[in-house]
Amino acid sequence: MPAPAPRLLLYTRTTDYRHDSIPDAVAAVRASGGFVVEHTEDPADLERPLDGFAVVVFLSTSGEVLTPAGRARLERYTRAGGGFAGVHAAACTEYGWPYYGRLLGARFTRHPACQPGRALVADPGHPATRQLPPRWELTDEWYDFDRAPDAPARVLLRADETSYDGGGMGADHPLAWCRERGPVGGRVFYTALGHASAAYRDPDFLAHLNGGLIWAAGVTK
Repeated sequence: MPAPAPRLLLYTRTTDYRHDSIPDAVAAVRASGGFVVEHTEDPADLERPLDGFAVVVFLSTSGEVLTPAGRARLERYTRAGGGFAGVHAAACTEYGWPYYGRLLGARFTRHPACQPGRALVADPGHPATRQLPPRWELTDEWYDFDRAPDAPARVLLRADETSYDGGGMGADHPLAWCRERGPVGGRVFYTALGHASAAYRDPDFLAHLNGGLIWAAGVTK
């Protein structure tokens, strides 16, 4: 018999700005295949043991979304090597919890208006980028961050600030990155992309997202 599909916990709670694209994003993750997806916005679901999940995904979460017990449980899970992925506004989440910032690698600071621009593939060998064109034209919110993620993080995509108006980080402007294992947890993948519903119908973005989730879960395909 084939092995059971790995379980994915998809968390989309918001206490600040809420993206209209969340229902489309949830549907896209469910349709991607390869995972048994459990979707929740109840913080109590993050207070229970998470060991049975291959990856916990914060998708366009915002504000303070966890209870103290949930913070402790997520920290325990990730420190033990559990996979974690953040999508888009996951970087606008849990500003009051220092561990989360270290886990994710950077925090959102600002973005210009949603507009067309260009992402540059920095690491074409990763599952989240290997199907992308080297110079990827798309429309999104081009997030700025408080810093570039520290080593041992691998930057997968960078923003080409010459391709849009309002960028604030210069030539070294990360958009997506991953970390195999570091001082604050196991496998982590983050992408700043995924603002609008249209992204969750875009084959390139879906390949990017699915590749990142598969990698964070430790699934070999």
